[in-house]
Amino acid sequence: MRAKISYAITAAVLVVYFVLVGSRGVLLIEAGTPLTVAFGIAVLILPVIGVWFLWKNTQFVREANRLAAELEAEGGLPVDELKRLPSGRVDRDSADAVFARRKAETEAAPDDWRSWFRLAVAYHDARDTPRARKAMQRAITLHRTSQ
Repeated sequence: MRAKISYAITAAVLVVYFVLVGSRGVLLIEAGTPLTVAFGIAVLILPVIGVWFLWKNTQFVREANRLAAELEAEGGLPVDELKRLPSGRVDRDSADAVFARRKAETEAAPDDWRSWFRLAVAYHDARDTPRARKAMQRAITLHRTSQ
């Protein structure tokens, strides 16, 4: 729940920022000189890219949460079996062992979105965020095509 609140606050702050930057771009365009119009257009591009990125990221999070809910209903969510250090961080050897099992499971069933979801969780636990995101995107794609 805390992650959802943090995400909502961050998204709201970004939207306010986009509005402020966009209004400055409009003011530059309204000044009417070729230089200010060019700068105004350039400034307006930033909020457009930001809104697009925020939208795509929100869609990704919603889809991943939907898959998690479906997997939980099936009883297939991965159990947290990782050993933790006294600091609370995940033990690297433990994460590597779980990752090896998840990778083998995914290689055995490469068209199963469930195995890709569990692999994404293992990547996340191993602190490999780019690969975790790619594995989750693959799970989302496979889920869409399986329906």
